[in-house]
Amino acid sequence: MRTLLTALLLALPLTATSLTALADDSPAGRWQTIDDETGKPKSVVEIQQAADGTLSGRVVEILQSEHGPNPVCSACEGELKDQPITGMTILRDLKPDGENVWSGGTILDPAKGKTYRAKVTVLEGGERLEMRGYIGIEALGRTQTWIRQ
Repeated sequence: MRTLLTALLLALPLTATSLTALADDSPAGRWQTIDDETGKPKSVVEIQQAADGTLSGRVVEILQSEHGPNPVCSACEGELKDQPITGMTILRDLKPDGENVWSGGTILDPAKGKTYRAKVTVLEGGERLEMRGYIGIEALGRTQTWIRQ
């Protein structure tokens, strides 16, 4: 009995370390978005991973906007028209696509009101996220690097 208890106690730190390593490879968490044109922090997006592995992300904080601290999606159409960007789901339905890569979903650019195909890649041990938005093929798009918060 004592041997079993000792073995379990020794295994706990290894398990905690393993879980931390797995979490670092996941895009789930809060990310500071960096504007690819200005290089400045723009917002904080919280990405969640569903039980089936798909990702969604919503804006939880605006850090910089030309339209004040509470901008709305004036360029959006339909139900998102003139809705607050804070709280808006901008990343949808990305699915696992290899090691540290999720694709097949969409990302909304609230500044332009446009939705693009999306691909995310976790880099640098989970410290950075490469967000690629594109039309049609990946070569026709933009990439932003987001920083884990």
